[in-house]
Amino acid sequence: MSIPPRVKICGLTRRDDLACAVQAGADALGLVFYPPSPRFVDLQTAAALACAVPPFVSLVGLFVNADPAQVRATLAAVPIHLLQFHGDEDEAYCRQFDRPYIKAARVRPGLNLVQYAAGFPSAQAMLLDAFVEGYGGGGKVFDWSLVPPSLGKPLILSGGLDAGNVAEAVRRVRPAAVDVSSGVEACQGIKDASKIRAFMAAVRVAEAAGSN
Repeated sequence: MSIPPRVKICGLTRRDDLACAVQAGADALGLVFYPPSPRFVDLQTAAALACAVPPFVSLVGLFVNADPAQVRATLAAVPIHLLQFHGDEDEAYCRQFDRPYIKAARVRPGLNLVQYAAGFPSAQAMLLDAFVEGYGGGGKVFDWSLVPPSLGKPLILSGGLDAGNVAEAVRRVRPAAVDVSSGVEACQGIKDASKIRAFMAAVRVAEAAGSN
């Protein structure tokens, strides 16, 4: 019997959206600490949001090529469980914070994902996102056929997922987890409660199909 995929809802900026994600059954909640992003949250906002995270739900902090001092200041102010590095960080950078982390790969033809993942032996998992200009997947779906059968560590699938395609994504890729942001938004940085619930329902449908 396969293990159902975990779900991370990323780019939360409001307490109501965070509460909706929790009520819908999200396993992890993502806060973006990358200032150019429309989903960026400052430390005061992030600390307030963290207070609303219940036990046994993970809080993930997303960084892109951040100064190590910024990461440490964030960890001192916000109770983050897991770091997510979405830029050009190397293994030495990622592991210096003594905190579990996941590393994102921007998938495109020609990128050897197995080799890329091997460069981060201390990572908890690899997150696969679409390759676009800048950082983040831009709500774009990448070619899932580029995902190898095994990366040597857990795979988190991201990039343009929504309620309409996540069940197929789970069926085809069999990820350990899925990560959604723009696919459950009303507009950038503002989540839509009905889209969150629909996304979670679609993941459950995929779970049921996988267990049959």
